[in-house]
Formats: sequence, structure tokens, C-alpha cells
Amino acid sequence: MTPSKDFDLSVYLVTDPALTAAKGLAATVAEAVEGGATLVQLRDKEGSTRALIDAANALMSLLKSRGVKLIINDRIDVALAIGADGVHLGQDDMPVAAARRLLGPRAIIGISISEMAHVPTADPAVVDYAGIGHVFPTRTKAKLGPALGIDGFRALRERVAMPVVAIGGIEPDTTGPVIAAGADGVAIVSGIVAAPNPKAAATQYALAVAAARVSHSSTGGNL
Repeated sequence: MTPSKDFDLSVYLVTDPALTAAKGLAATVAEAVEGGATLVQLRDKEGSTRALIDAANALMSLLKSRGVKLIINDRIDVALAIGADGVHLGQDDMPVAAARRLLGPRAIIGISISEMAHVPTADPAVVDYAGIGHVFPTRTKAKLGPALGIDGFRALRERVAMPVVAIGGIEPDTTGPVIAAGADGVAIVSGIVAAPNPKAAATQYALAVAAARVSHSSTGGNL
């Protein structure tokens, strides 16, 4: 098992450089965290190493005082360069065991899972959480296969022995079903960063997660 780490998947904000362009990355993230985002992932597949380091440093300065962790998508080098709290890896990125050797035991490492064949990569001895999706249709990523739906999400979640965040097309009104299906939180891209008011959008998700947990608990886990 990896050492116990303090991170909160409830409202997991994933950035997108195009969608944050209007307000700016730092301003968008600051508003989202003020509204209730509990974890932030810097995701930019096209950015240069220098640009990513500069952006990550800016976010680290912003988030540290707010007690929110910063995860870097894919780029182990950027995470190491700025001392980020962890990384999130896709199935085609660096193997999680190699990432763990480079980052050490205290780093937070997440892995993306979208089908049963990916489940073995969510090894609790190496990985801290899994992102399962896409749950619903989404335009944030191109060339995606069919959405899992709630039943598909639940089937994968039942095979994964670690905290799980659901991602992909999740709206405030569909947050309840994914929490009921076993999600520990929701990962949101456009639903927050493309919103006219990222703070208000993040608050909607935070309230939806909280309400779903209360309902799930009061019904003995059956919504």
C-alpha cells in the first residue's frame, strides 16, 4: 500500500487551456476553488515544457495557501520540477510503477480506467485513486468510444479497490447517480472552466456531491 495521503476527490477540477483562455488559467482556478473545487489537475497536452512549468508554478502558489492539492496530467518532469502533489496518468502514459519510483512514496498518483482490461493497472500498492470514465458523452476529448453509462461505471468501480472519481459529461443533476454508483467524487472540465461563473458552477457540483452523500447514507447505500 502507498502511504496514506490527504486529498479530496469530491469536486476534482481538470483544466483545459482553450476553455480557460477567456478568464485566464489562474483566475478560473481561483474562482472554482472558492466555489468548492477540492482538487485541481493541470491538463495541457499541447503546452511546451516551459509553459507548463510556469503555469504549474502559478497554480502551486495559488493553491497552497488554500490547502488544495495540485495534480499534473501526464508530465512527470513538470511535477518533479515544481514539486507538485502528484500526477494523473493515462493508459498510454508512463507506467505507474515507473512513475512511483521517480516521484517517491508521498506523491499522489492517479490512473485513468475506461474498460475492464485497465483494472489491473489500478494497483493499490502503487496507485492512490482511479478516474473512471467517460461516464456520459463529452466533447472535451476527441476520439472517445461509447460512454460507459451508470451501469458501466458501477461495473468498473466494483472491481477497483481504491478511491474513484467519475469523469465525463457529468452535470450537477447527474452527480447523484454517479455517487450512488460508488464514486467518491466527480471530475469536471467544461462544466466548471467553461461556465460564465466558475465559482457558482463549482458550488453547484459541491452541493450536489454533498446532497448525494446524505441521500446515499440515509437510504443505506441504495438510491
